[in-house]
Amino acid sequence: MRHAGWFGGAVVLTVAGGEVISHIAGSRGTGAEAAAGTSGALRFVQVSDSHIGFHGPANVDVVGSFTEAIDQVNALGFRPDFVMHSGDLTHLSTVDQFDHVRQMMTRLRTDRVFTVPGEHDSIGDAGRAYREIFGKGTLGDGWYSFDTHGVHFIALVNTLNLEKLGHLGTEQINFVRKDLAGVSSDTPIVVFSHIPLFAMYPKWGWSTDDALKVIALLRRFSSVTCLNGHVHQLFTKTEGNITFHSATTTAYPLPKPGQAPAPTPQVVPARQLKTALGIRTVGYRQGDRELAIKDKKLA
Repeated sequence: MRHAGWFGGAVVLTVAGGEVISHIAGSRGTGAEAAAGTSGALRFVQVSDSHIGFHGPANVDVVGSFTEAIDQVNALGFRPDFVMHSGDLTHLSTVDQFDHVRQMMTRLRTDRVFTVPGEHDSIGDAGRAYREIFGKGTLGDGWYSFDTHGVHFIALVNTLNLEKLGHLGTEQINFVRKDLAGVSSDTPIVVFSHIPLFAMYPKWGWSTDDALKVIALLRRFSSVTCLNGHVHQLFTKTEGNITFHSATTTAYPLPKPGQAPAPTPQVVPARQLKTALGIRTVGYRQGDRELAIKDKKLA
């Protein structure tokens, strides 16, 4: 188990001999950039925690900052194969907020948009309003999987039935077990969830209480990448064949673990806010040995 520490730059994951090796890349020549310039490569974007409907001094214009994030996606210089929003699309789960964020995401220049729900997307109704708009074609409480460019993707829901930590539940874990049963061990796996699957900081609920049951099912695969939101900051950790990456937000920063009494929105000088917000691009070139993640600030 190894903590790579806090960082704000690009992380390159190189798949070598069945092992994923990550390092912080320089400003030029990353694998993501290489993949982005290669025909046939998989290129997708992760955005997270837009909190449409939030009103507070930590960000007085979350619609404006999410709009800038969408503009940044559309200006990448390539059309992403898909965009994944990793939860907390809204702040209070109202129908109007869901409809607002849905309309905003129709501006994304991509063929497909995927989502997983955050705990803010299930306030008061156990996620029913979320699933009515974003859950079409999903199973159970909104989980699903799909394949593209030789990569197998699993989208999990760990924000329902939670007390403090995230929770997956027996039905969803059984879904993962059956879903992976026919997948070859050399297939790259990418898992999306809102709350981290690893124990980032359980004291603040930044973990999932039954995630080890899913992680055990992922051990046989040579390359597993887990991407989450929720914590509003970049963090990476490698544990055996699995690399976990927490994404930043488009709304407002949260404190680093233990550096505040609680994980509440942080007010920073206006000129610094955009440096805490951003998007993530991921590139993977089938048949090659490189999977790359690059985080881009809004500033």
